[in-house]
Amino acid sequence: MKVLIVDDEKHVRNAINMLADWDRHGITEILQASDGEDAVSLIREKAPQIVLTDMRMPRKDGAELLTWLHAHNPEIKVIVISGYDDFELVRHAVRNGGMDYILKPVKADALNEALGKATEYWRKEEINRQRFTQKSIEVNEMKPHYADKLLTDLVTGQGRREILNQLREEFKLPSSLSSCSVAVIAVSQLDHKLLAKFNNQIALIFFTLCNICNELLKSKGISFRHLNSSGEIVILYWDERGSFNAMLEEINQGIYLTLRRHVHFGMATKRTFPDDMPRAYHEASKALWRRNLLEPNRMHSFSEEGIPSSRPLRLTAIEEQLRLTALSGNRERIEAVTKMWLEDLQQSGSVTPEQLIQWDKEWDWMHTQWIEGDNDKGVKVEESDEFYTELSIRLPLNEEGLLAWEDLRMEMEHRLAAVSKLLTQQHSKDQYFIHDIAKYMESHYQDEISLQDIAARFFLSREYIARKFKQEYGVTLLDYLSRIRIDKAKLLLHNPHLRIAQVSEMVGYHDEKYFSRVFKKLEGINPGEYRKEQTLD
Repeated sequence: MKVLIVDDEKHVRNAINMLADWDRHGITEILQASDGEDAVSLIREKAPQIVLTDMRMPRKDGAELLTWLHAHNPEIKVIVISGYDDFELVRHAVRNGGMDYILKPVKADALNEALGKATEYWRKEEINRQRFTQKSIEVNEMKPHYADKLLTDLVTGQGRREILNQLREEFKLPSSLSSCSVAVIAVSQLDHKLLAKFNNQIALIFFTLCNICNELLKSKGISFRHLNSSGEIVILYWDERGSFNAMLEEINQGIYLTLRRHVHFGMATKRTFPDDMPRAYHEASKALWRRNLLEPNRMHSFSEEGIPSSRPLRLTAIEEQLRLTALSGNRERIEAVTKMWLEDLQQSGSVTPEQLIQWDKEWDWMHTQWIEGDNDKGVKVEESDEFYTELSIRLPLNEEGLLAWEDLRMEMEHRLAAVSKLLTQQHSKDQYFIHDIAKYMESHYQDEISLQDIAARFFLSREYIARKFKQEYGVTLLDYLSRIRIDKAKLLLHNPHLRIAQVSEMVGYHDEKYFSRVFKKLEGINPGEYRKEQTLD
């Protein structure tokens, strides 16, 4: 919970800060403003739940601040702290939602009592607000679902003529309605901060946006959630006398006043109703997903001429470079390849939401290939009209709906660092198995061991084991086993009571002649000569 202290005297603000038992009241952030003007700015930016304000201040005084709060943020609890025992000031405070009127000098008991009451009231009202919102959402989900289904069928071309009477009855459409304009908003193109404010409750975001749109559209049109496209809101506008662009501007302003965000619209102007609604929706949606994220205009119309004739930049075009960078695990190299890619994007002059989602698909495909290797089960990267509105993908966009270069840079570096870590872990895992194989041979050297036996025991291919073992130990698996056996044989040859044939069999060689050949290859002399040298010593 946040508190804003408003007073033109800093020592008073500091005194209040010291006297209040913030922890007891569950208050975690204390803001300060020197007058009503600064207070309004902070309230808009930080949204405190409680305001402690003086009454006599320069610029906007406490009375004006109370009036503004009562009109714009009546849910905020206000405690007046003033040096003036003035009936008119007290009455003004009460009329405009003030909960308490504390006289200076401030006493800790009075202050904390007022804070306790304010926080308790705010929490109770917040619970009621949440209940009301939840009930509204539930009603919105049940009652309008049928309407959303009808309208979704309209713009997807499913039984347009069959549902026309239902549409006219449900929405009181004008009997003369013969044409309609279409716009599309994408919830998935909102920035991360806004989604976080809603705690990623997508239903609540749709509810809020649709309510704003329909409140302003009234009888001029309707907005609805596209049920077959998880991230889109569709606006139908049929008013013959009004301007479609002006209506969208008004909606955008309404959204900004509520959410402090402007949105982007994909647009398709007048089309025949109801027959051309699927085409109009398709064009509006395409316009939104193919908009240039480097340009600030918020109205986007579909145009075949606007589609680039050259192939867009693809991450898979530099797959090998990215893979080697990930394998290197070098931070500077990761930063360098990321910088190169971003410079290429900047030079291209255009980046679309459609491209961002395609790159996300390419990342997944490349990571699968790098970690699991080439196989028939690899994910095939294909362009699709359906994937544009997947809410599971968070686009690196800023609060204006434009490309956030820093977010894109961090995302690319994090992806490379993450896959680099996985590849390193995979390599470590490989070495772990190779060491297990070495230990197995050290404890079973007397047995007949073949590469095929080891492959079956460790569930790995012979080729894989042979390659990894040579990489780790610098010798073949057979040479490693031979060294173990010959070292053991050398120890046994010190015992004069053991025949060479017995020693051979005890270290895993059932052919004495083969044992002698291997021994001589590694030691330069045969087993009998080695025994004689040890006896002479």
